[in-house]
Amino acid sequence: MHAAVLHVLGKPPRFEEFPEPAAGEGEVLLQVHAAALKPVDKQLASGKHFASPRELPVVCGADGVGRLEDGTRVFFGGPRRPYGAMAERTVVRRSQCFSVPEALDDVTAAAIPNPGVSAWLSLKRSAKLTAGETVLILGATGVTGKLAVQIAKILGAGRVVAAGRNEQALNALCELGAEAAIRLDMPDGELIEAFRREAGQKGFDVIIDYLWGRPTEVLLSALTREEFEVAGSVSRLVEVGESAGPTITLPAAVLRSTALTILGTAGIPSWDVLTEAFQQVTNRAARGELRIETEPVPLAEIEEAWERDAQGRRLVVIP
Repeated sequence: MHAAVLHVLGKPPRFEEFPEPAAGEGEVLLQVHAAALKPVDKQLASGKHFASPRELPVVCGADGVGRLEDGTRVFFGGPRRPYGAMAERTVVRRSQCFSVPEALDDVTAAAIPNPGVSAWLSLKRSAKLTAGETVLILGATGVTGKLAVQIAKILGAGRVVAAGRNEQALNALCELGAEAAIRLDMPDGELIEAFRREAGQKGFDVIIDYLWGRPTEVLLSALTREEFEVAGSVSRLVEVGESAGPTITLPAAVLRSTALTILGTAGIPSWDVLTEAFQQVTNRAARGELRIETEPVPLAEIEEAWERDAQGRRLVVIP
């Protein structure tokens, strides 16, 4: 069979022949229809992820959509190494397969679960968003950030503020539910004022942070009080990604002057929680309530696609 085969960590996989998989106990074979090319796939292949492969060659791809031998169409995750999702066929445990709505096409069904479930759990499980609250999405123009804007509204956010660098993408987010947009490429002083203006007297109840680095430092400066005030409601900042930088400088004054809780997303939720989030995301996508921009690419073009900047779209590999 043909597959995206990784021979050297840090290099793109190659389109070539790979041995056929065989199912073991508790496993199933799948005919792959589509597999999304995600940041985590590149991190795994770079050798910098804690779960990067130790033995090569391997087939890339952490999840995808395909059909079981009985014809059932499923979304699957965690193929058994050395097999992966970016291949004509793969092998996974049956328990790691989820049925997908028939109304959802293969490309969308492969693209939306990973970022959609991440955004859903960040808002509902980590931030515990409640109806009427104000939400700031820091890094809203990426694939997951766009979904977070939509999901925040679905979960009842009273107001959603989108922050990102791509002005065109920010404007489009107003159609997805954002009431306001902040450009992150402004000078620090102007950006602080923009954060303060959109936070208002009430502040941001929930902040979903896909960026970290400088944007988060500027945001924390904006949230820092310069005089003694009666504490208001606590802002919950959920740190999800680090696309703008892996570290920040956190002055003590931020935490002493501001009612702020900083949370992470560590820990895998229970199977029931994951399944419920998956069903919410895929069912709402099938009904048109959640939208994701995608671009199908043939498996044979994996080397070129691997290096491409998709700019807010999810590339989906088609065997």
